[in-house]
Order: sequence, then C-alpha cells, then structure tokens
Amino acid sequence: MTVVSNDPSWWPEIEFYHVGSYCAVASTVAVIYDWALTFEQEFELVWKRRLSLMSIFYLSLRYGGILYSILDVPSNMMSLSVTDAVSTFFAFEQWWIMPIANTILGVIMITRLHAMYQRSRKMLIFLVVIFLAVTIPSAVISVIQSVHLKGEEFVLSGFHVCIFEGTVQLPATITWILGTVWEVLALFLAVWIAVKHFRERPPTGSMIEDTFTVLIKSHIIYFASFVAVACLEMSMLSPNLWNSSVGDQIYYGIVQMSTLMQMFVLGPRLILSVREYNANVVTDSEEAPCVSAIAFQERTYVSNGSSV
Repeated sequence: MTVVSNDPSWWPEIEFYHVGSYCAVASTVAVIYDWALTFEQEFELVWKRRLSLMSIFYLSLRYGGILYSILDVPSNMMSLSVTDAVSTFFAFEQWWIMPIANTILGVIMITRLHAMYQRSRKMLIFLVVIFLAVTIPSAVISVIQSVHLKGEEFVLSGFHVCIFEGTVQLPATITWILGTVWEVLALFLAVWIAVKHFRERPPTGSMIEDTFTVLIKSHIIYFASFVAVACLEMSMLSPNLWNSSVGDQIYYGIVQMSTLMQMFVLGPRLILSVREYNANVVTDSEEAPCVSAIAFQERTYVSNGSSV
C-alpha cells in the first residue's frame, strides 16, 4: 500500500534519498566505466579462453555488479513511482547480491592461497573450513533478515520514495566483522608464504618471484580496500550518523560507492591482473627460449599462478 504524507518531519529523509540517488548514479557510472576500460583485457583473457570456474566467477562479479548498480538507480530515484512488489524486489536484490558477491570473492581468495601454497591439500581443507565458519553465520543472518524484508512506496511531499522495512543494521555489521576476520587471515597467510618463499629463495627475477609479486600486490590492494569499506560499514552503527544532516548524507553516499568499488571493480581485477601476467609470460616464453626453460623447470609454480 502506498503511503502518502506531506509532513515536514520527512524532509530530512527526502534529502537523504536525494543524496543516495546521486551516489547511486555515480557508482553505476564508475562501475560501467571500469568495465569499459578493461573490456579489451576481458575479451582477450576471459571470452577468448575456454570457460573455467574462474571465468564464471569473473563474469558473475563483473556483470552482476553492473546489473546491481543499474538496478540500484531506480530504487533510489525519487521521481519514479513503483509498486510495493517492485520495491520488495529491489530490497531482495540489494540484500542478496552483496553476500553472493562476498562468497565468490572468498572462493577466489581460497584459490589464490591454494596456488601459493603449492596446492597443499591440508591448506585447502583449512581454508575451506575457516571460510565456511564465517560464511554460514552470515548466510543465516541474511536468510533471517530477508524473511522480514519488505519494500513499500512512500509519497513524501510529492516525491516517490522506496523504503525498505525489516533491515537491521547490527546483523549486517556482524557479517562485515566476520568478513574482516576472513580477510585478515587470508592476508596473513599470503604474506607468510611470500616471506617464507623469498627467504628460502632470494629474488632472482624468475617467473615464480614475479608471480608471487603479482599475487601479493593485488592481494594487499584488495585487502586495504576491504578494510576501509568494512570500517565505513561498521561505523554506520554509530547513532551520531543517522541525524539526516548533510554530512551524514554524504558519508552514507561514500559508504555506498566504496562498497561497490571494492566488490565490483577491485574484485574482477583480482582475476584479470594474474591472467594478464600469465599471458605476458607465455608471450615472453615464445620469444625467448631461456624463459621457456625456466618455465619448464618451475612448471609447478607457473601452473599455480595460472589457475587464478
């Protein structure tokens, strides 16, 4: 049922949605722009190759992120009139795509770490157990919350607003805390094996050292962005950030944009960065026999990197 109100007490809420709509448009433009920048790489490294699990993950993150960003615009636009059913659809879409994207990113991290630890079965089992331990509670929280999730159209002083009822900030923050625990562990394991590797085998400029460098650099950049976004998300628990002031509105918009950039821009680039490096290795090996010999001698490590 559409709720109509001209109560002036809703004006701060209207301004809040105004800022949200601007940020939604800006986020959508940024995600699509990054896709346009990397489409040539994507075509060479994903579309022209045999379909693999990593390709499916990449396409899910890239095009799922674009779809999410596009659908996020009408759900925040105040000039659009939508039914309660459409509002509820937007609510479920926004509520579930994020956990699914985080799960995909977690599997990508497991694959990268498994490769760095020379496909150790013990490490794989350890990573899977820990990942399930932090993912299952998050999934349960999402299911419980989504049962009560409902979208409703409000007409506030002539502006159409889609308000999601049933969302609770604390359970959502718990999922971010669990995700941060997983990311900290993943970073520790990545740095640990890299330090151990370089101590046992001083850098010589060979492909294995370069592969580890690529993995570590992309991992650290992604981890830094995740920590920043997680801190922003968890700071939303503060009651001082919900006073509908201009500063609070801008802050919330920054949180929205940062979350999308971390998942749907840096996430796909985790795969592209390693695939691009491996493609360059293949090109160099075709041009230089000596490099090909190194690749053959260290084929275990090269295949590990290429699995990502």
